[in-house]
This record gives sequence, structure tokens and C-alpha cells, in this order.
Amino acid sequence: MRTLDVTMALVVGGLFATGVYLMLQRSLMRTLLGLILLGHGTNLLLLVSGGAPGDPPVVPEGASGDGDRFADPLPQAMALTAIVITFGITTFLLALAYRSWRLAGHDEVRDDIEDRRIGTVGERADAEPAALPPDDPAPDVPAPEDPAPDGGPR
Repeated sequence: MRTLDVTMALVVGGLFATGVYLMLQRSLMRTLLGLILLGHGTNLLLLVSGGAPGDPPVVPEGASGDGDRFADPLPQAMALTAIVITFGITTFLLALAYRSWRLAGHDEVRDDIEDRRIGTVGERADAEPAALPPDDPAPDVPAPEDPAPDGGPR
């Protein structure tokens, strides 16, 4: 394996690892930067898989049928497609981050109350029955006399 191949493999692996790490953060800007790094890593991976640079992608008229001298055009087309997709998702995430900043003053993604409630019920169901208090109702079941959370009729 050539030194350039090892270097490119390390660069692509580093871009993917950093991009995934950033996408797991709660900030929309970090998520956006992670997506951009993943897009660049994908483009590098596709272009490296295309073969040696500088070879013509199309056989000229009257040339011999030696297929080893020509580059594969498919990775180049896939890289262009990946660029367009990454650009579209980037603009969408930028719009979400801007809207979050204008409405809330920050770009942190909040916890979903419904997801947290379902997770709590699942944890309680997994717990042993002896560990639960006997007269403690489940948190997701409102008492019949309680009004609806929005104040409207049930």
C-alpha cells in the first residue's frame, strides 16, 4: 500500500469520526459542522476510490481499448451528487439553527417531554414490583378527576 493511500484513509477516517462525534452533540451548529465533515469525508472517499487522478474518464476517438489507462467516471458523478445533497441539508440545518436562535436565544435541542415520559414508564416497567411503592400511580395515567393538561374537556 502506498503512503498516499494510507494518508488518505486516515484523513477520511478522521473526518468520519469527528463528524459523527459532532453530530451526537445537542447544539445545532455542532450538528451542522459534523454533517459538513461527513460530507467532505464522503467526497474524499468517493474520489480516492475512483483511481489515480489525471487519467481521462472517456476513451478518445480512435484510441485502443486499453481500459487500465482511464479513470472511472462513476465516483466523480457520485461525488457531485453527494455535494448537492450535503449542500441542501446544510442550508436546511442553517435555517433550523437560525430559527432556534431567533425564537429561543440558543441553538440547543431540548428534550422531548413525551419521550422522557415514555422512557420513565419503560424504566418503571423494567423495575422489580417490590421496588415500587404499592400506592404510587404510574406518572403517565392522570387521575380521573384531574382536568386535561390544556384546560379543555376530556
